[in-house]
Amino acid sequence: MDSTFDASKIVAVVRNWVDRFVVGMNLCPFAKTELTGNRVRFTVSAANSEDLLLAALQAELELLNSNRRIETTLLIHPGVLREFDAYNQFLSYAEALIKQMALEGIYQIASFHPDYRFEGSDPAAAENYTNRSPYPMLHLLREESLERAIARYPDVEQIPRRNIELMRRLGETKLLKIRRACLLESSAAEKLTKKQ
Repeated sequence: MDSTFDASKIVAVVRNWVDRFVVGMNLCPFAKTELTGNRVRFTVSAANSEDLLLAALQAELELLNSNRRIETTLLIHPGVLREFDAYNQFLSYAEALIKQMALEGIYQIASFHPDYRFEGSDPAAAENYTNRSPYPMLHLLREESLERAIARYPDVEQIPRRNIELMRRLGETKLLKIRRACLLESSAAEKLTKKQ
């Protein structure tokens, strides 16, 4: 990947996507509290190989372990694993790293990718958009915090079904427009900030 990529621009796009899409559509009812509390770490890795991404993942897990003020991390990696099949395969290496670091049961990884595809689903199926992000990324979650949030939320098992229904109701064309708007809004906000 070109080493001159603009990490702040990438973070702005992902932040906007989380705010408008994930929180705005209530796809994850636990996200808003952490986002508004500024406990979500958005970080961009310049990794251009799986080995470098594993090293970045290890560093992020170590940071989470040492800093309880960070609740969750979005490790964005635009320069590696752009193909979904390679990304999906990499998840097994990420899980192996968690085990190797003796962090199994402490952290888990949620997967997001621009071409995310649930197993057995059609690539064009609208429900895939629940996990389709602007860039490939690994979402590092504290299991203890997730369990607490789940315990407080009524009918947590209905969340995936509700999200799939929403995605299907909106349809792929509308979802693409929403995703594109997130990218454009980030770009417009950046231009406005530069003018001030």
